[in-house]
Formats: sequence, structure tokens, C-alpha cells
Amino acid sequence: MTDQISSQSAVGILDSGVGGLTVVKEVFRQLPKERVLYFGDTLRCPYGPRTPEEVRRFTLEIVRYLSLYPLKALVIACNTATAAALEEVRRNVSVPVLGVIEPGARAAITLSSHGRVGVIGTEGTIRSSAYERALKQIDPDLYVVSHSCPTLVPLVESGGEDTPQARQIVRLALSPLKKHRLDSLILGCTHYPLISGLIGREMGSGVTLISSAEETARELSAVLHHKGLLYEGPARQPHDHLFFTSGRPEAFRSIAENWLAQRVSVEPVVLPALEESPVG
Repeated sequence: MTDQISSQSAVGILDSGVGGLTVVKEVFRQLPKERVLYFGDTLRCPYGPRTPEEVRRFTLEIVRYLSLYPLKALVIACNTATAAALEEVRRNVSVPVLGVIEPGARAAITLSSHGRVGVIGTEGTIRSSAYERALKQIDPDLYVVSHSCPTLVPLVESGGEDTPQARQIVRLALSPLKKHRLDSLILGCTHYPLISGLIGREMGSGVTLISSAEETARELSAVLHHKGLLYEGPARQPHDHLFFTSGRPEAFRSIAENWLAQRVSVEPVVLPALEESPVG
């Protein structure tokens, strides 16, 4: 990471695939003057079934790549990577590093009406119990139910269209939560807001869906303001931002442009470990 940190430097955002675009969209909305560099590791997605050691290694590889550019902050916009690697990344870089779990937990505490909170995420995120710890630290009396949904990330990465097959996948993934009378559900994977319509329809209007993206962008704004790093120039244009992917640029671009409603510049990147076979 360069030692030269200025307000003109970019905000780096990384994810296992396209899910972190939910955070990018919120950063664009709240901080339109900031330049974003995004890395989606779509070739090795999903991270959920992988070991914490693998996730940490992949995350640090992406951090090293993004650190070739002048950065002023880094957002790990992946719940699995946040749970596995946040503290190690913070030890390895000189700029502020934010995860998405604590902001999501705070939002849930604020929005939960009866203290009955569900958490859905990848196998890695749920196995880590990171959300439950974060929630219980704020309110030990919360009723918290955590459930892994390994079929949802592949659904999003394939485009996440509202089809009968997609509705069936979501229905089967969420059915174990129905008996718990939840009032709110944390979308504990940044991929999930991309199919929030499907999830909301299945859970019903009595369950508030909580995405950490808005709270994470708000925390980023506060951190940059505190450190005097908010960019004061004109709002950024689409060509100011860069998007990198380890997978197929065309597939990534299609989802990114649809979600962000703007043109994006996508560059394919090969990292040292990408010759390994992805998880099947």
C-alpha cells in the first residue's frame, strides 16, 4: 500500500463476486464524489464452502492487487471474507479497512421491531457465528436464528432473474426460517440484495429485510470525514471507476451495468492462485 494517502485516492471495494456491487451502488449514492476500484473474484466464487484459510489467502491476494493503486480506504464487501480476514487485512495495510458485518448488525438492532432477528448467509459466514456475536454484543436478549443458504450465491451469479425455478430455489432455501416468527432478516451476504424481491416475497411483508450496504457506506463516509479524506471535487463520472474480475468480463459487466444503471469499465485479472481448480 502506498504511504501517500490523499483525498483524491480511491476507495477499494472487494468481494467474492458480484454481490459487493450492492455496496458500490450505495457508495455511489451517498458519496458521489468518491472514485471506486472494485474487485470481484468471480472465478473462485462462492467463498462460502471454502476453508477460512483459503478465504484469507484469496482476500489478501486481492488486497495486494488493489494496493497497486493509490487507496485511502478499503471495504471488504463480502461477509465470508469479513468474518475470515478482516483483522488480518487491517494488520497488513495502512488505510482504514471496513467490513460489512458490524454495520449490518447495527442496522438490524435499529430496525428490529420485536427482537426476533434472522441471519442468512454463506456456509462460511454462518459457521463463523460472526453476526450472532456482533448482535449479542449490542443486545444480549435478542432472539437470533442463523441459517446458511448455499444455493443463493450461484443463483445471483447466474443473473438472478425472477423465474419459477429461481422462486423454487429461494423457497427451499428459506423454508426452515418460517417457523421462527421473525420480524427482520439480515441478508448476511452482499449477493442477496440482488434478489431481495424474491426473498421478500417468500418471507412476507411482516419481515424487514436488512442489507448492510447502506450502513457500510454511511460508516465509510464517517471514517473519511474524520480523517479529512473526503474528496471535495466534482462528482465522479462512470469512466472514473474501475472494475476488475477474475472471471468472464462480459458476464460481470452485464450484471454490473444492470444493477448500477450505468456503463462500467471491466478489466480481467489473473492472480497467482487462480490456476487452482475452483470449488465445485
